[in-house]
Amino acid sequence: MAGGELTILATAEAHCNRASGPFFTAVTEVAAPRRLLRPGRRAGLLDQPCASLVARPGSALYQRLDSLCARALHGREPIYYFLYYRHPMNVLGIETSCDETGVAVYSSERGLLAHMLHSQVALHAEYGGVVPEIASRDHLRRLLPLIEKVLEEAGIERPDAIAHTAGPGLVGALMVGGGMAAGLGLAWDCPVIAVHHMEGHLLAPLLEDEAPEYPFLALLVSGGHSMLIDVRGLGRYELMGTTLDDAVGEAFDKTAKLLGLGYPGGPALAALAEEGDEQAFEFPRPMLGKPGYDFSFSGLKTAVMLEVRRAEADGTIDARRADVAASFQRAAIDALVGRALRAAADRDLERIVVAGGVGANKLLRAEIARRFDGRVYYPRLQFCTDNGAMIAVAGALRLAEAEPAGSIRATARWSLESLSAPSGR
Repeated sequence: MAGGELTILATAEAHCNRASGPFFTAVTEVAAPRRLLRPGRRAGLLDQPCASLVARPGSALYQRLDSLCARALHGREPIYYFLYYRHPMNVLGIETSCDETGVAVYSSERGLLAHMLHSQVALHAEYGGVVPEIASRDHLRRLLPLIEKVLEEAGIERPDAIAHTAGPGLVGALMVGGGMAAGLGLAWDCPVIAVHHMEGHLLAPLLEDEAPEYPFLALLVSGGHSMLIDVRGLGRYELMGTTLDDAVGEAFDKTAKLLGLGYPGGPALAALAEEGDEQAFEFPRPMLGKPGYDFSFSGLKTAVMLEVRRAEADGTIDARRADVAASFQRAAIDALVGRALRAAADRDLERIVVAGGVGANKLLRAEIARRFDGRVYYPRLQFCTDNGAMIAVAGALRLAEAEPAGSIRATARWSLESLSAPSGR
């Protein structure tokens, strides 16, 4: 579709503008790059649009809609729910939920144009974990220079919309990204989209050439989350299972600390596990024998702690460290894969998406591919960790929910199931 065209998602029900009479089929949703109109009236609009109109520059419809926009902006005329956007849309994605500063530009026509990531691992290593205040201050220091570099690499002066992670995450860190999005949105006169962090991970495989089709089962595994989600479409999510205690990434990090591997421990433990015997210790596979789809890793973590203490007491810990790592990893991956396979079978789902930081684990990828009869999809390794690209693509898919810049949204806890599908999907 050529740049400058207006795409209108419309219902089949005609409406009447109070001041000017009937004008066209009423618009339910659309997003705008420069000026965004909020609802004046929503009376009688259908929930689901069933037609798509294209207003080409110079056409009578284009001129009429543009005139209505200008009049509504100055409060001269009520519009029922009238927004519009032009193709293609370039969306700037900002990720600052924890300890990575991620920025990217995604084009609705050409895909990912540019992305950059700054990790704070070195800053937090001496503390053995993320320090929220340090994380927020480093985001503030790094974010604007990264945005400038990404825009330059993408070859654009400014985006048409800005998407930022609004939660869940560290509130101070989220406010840095949200504040930057709001400020730039005001300066550039473009709308802002608040994105759910876990929806970003869930949609990260859409950045790949072979993207999954709906429906699919999503296994989202990271330092803060372990979730099984039945995905029927964008915003149509049912949480089937979650962790009852530690997330699997947290269990990896804590086990690594027990083994003296430092921070962040997950990748270091996985690397050490390749040198060990995964059959050396018979650690429990939590929850596998129980109904449902929830996870639990506290019992596994306790079993590892007791074994490490025994090895330290008899002076064999150095010789057995790799075996403990390998045996722990095998038990944790067996628990993840077993629950995921049960959920997919019970829902008759033929596709599984694995995303989140732990989604980069080699054993997890190999085991689920070996044991699942359907297709398994992953984001590339660089998009398993927190990143701006996943936020940009999620924002591009939720352009209809863009808001005028000005307010800052930062939510520490935000249920994925509270999301809904954009109108018309």
